[in-house]
Amino acid sequence: MEIERETNEGNSRRIQVRFITKLKAPYKVPTTAIAIPSDLSRLGLSSIVNKLLQAVDSEWKTEPFDFLIDGELVRMSLEQFLLVKGISAEKILEIEYIRAVAPRKEEEPSPHDDWVSAVDGSSPRFILTGCYNSLGRIWKQAGWCTHILEGHSGAISSVRIINSEGAGSVTVATASKDRTLRLWKFDAEDSTDHPARIRAFKILRGHNASVHSIAAKTSGDMICSGSWDCTINLWRTNDTDTNGDAVSIKKRKVNNKIEESQSEGEAVSTLVGHTQCVSSVIWPQQDTIYSASWDHSVRKWDVETGKDLSDIFCGKALNCIDIGGEGLALIAAGGSDPVLRIWDPRKPGTSAPVFQFSSHSSWISACKWHNTSPLHLLSSSYDGKVMLWDLRTAWPVSIIDTHKDKVLCADWWKGDCVVSGGVDAQLRISSDISIQ
Repeated sequence: MEIERETNEGNSRRIQVRFITKLKAPYKVPTTAIAIPSDLSRLGLSSIVNKLLQAVDSEWKTEPFDFLIDGELVRMSLEQFLLVKGISAEKILEIEYIRAVAPRKEEEPSPHDDWVSAVDGSSPRFILTGCYNSLGRIWKQAGWCTHILEGHSGAISSVRIINSEGAGSVTVATASKDRTLRLWKFDAEDSTDHPARIRAFKILRGHNASVHSIAAKTSGDMICSGSWDCTINLWRTNDTDTNGDAVSIKKRKVNNKIEESQSEGEAVSTLVGHTQCVSSVIWPQQDTIYSASWDHSVRKWDVETGKDLSDIFCGKALNCIDIGGEGLALIAAGGSDPVLRIWDPRKPGTSAPVFQFSSHSSWISACKWHNTSPLHLLSSSYDGKVMLWDLRTAWPVSIIDTHKDKVLCADWWKGDCVVSGGVDAQLRISSDISIQ
């Protein structure tokens, strides 16, 4: 079978290919070998697969596909790919197709009163955002804010969902330029037309400068924070003083009623070693914390001893860090240049990244691994874009450019959405992303 060209370009040689897929019906095409032009790239291949699917199902709606040859995504013409990889075009070439990793829908933006500086999409039930106007917000969906977290006196720089399992109250944390962290509880099932305003049940004081980042222990009983004072503090998240970290409890009268008590907590311990701002922290395992800093280093810390176990230096001030990939072993970080770097500490000479993605045109503000795929991660940048990456190619598999200015934060949500915020004072939700 031959596929006729739809373009007016010059003739090119034809190669025999067989399209295969791990997708279920209705995404399967016949596995018969067909002859196609060798100068086709991803878009041309996608057009052919859609035509084959339409031949099977007349009501098929066209959608984009990506293509793998020998486990690597094709990001050039077939002829170029075969030449670069040294693959013979004389035999039947098997090409695997997958649904393209790209948002198929953009939700209506959710407006804020100032820059959206932080976002956490780790709960499928809601999105947590932090804003430069010192308020945190809980969003059930695009445009629907159910709670406003008020109490900070400075811009919120980081937010983290600590515990969102079960039907009970949810605990979240916020960090601010006012040098404090605050812990909040609310019922995620509340569904009112007007957002409820809530105040923190606990204020954590101890940093001597702006608090830049928060991470939660997997058990949820502790959090850590990175600050402009170059330290990492560890805190308990309980709302009682049984562990000795509560130093005072405050109550206030509102309309002659005593409000719920508000406690203040001290740091349990402090990790010292960075020489500049600790811009990002992550707590992926019970006994291990990773941090990134403007001192150009990624550090691994032993929680129990407080010791710095290993350092990676990259020569650039870093803004963000995340742990993911196969075996949750890869370290991704970005900062004061357009390059997203990934290290594998299991390999010797870990100062050299195993991957470098350089399609952004300005500083990288956030990076985040997908929670179920070891191959996919995202990055956001001051260039106004969010890029989705697949380790099987050096080019972004999708570019989200819905923001009108710098993107300051981004995260995955529900496994198939990307949430992001920025200088345009908008929370954006890009949805229906297929991750395989």
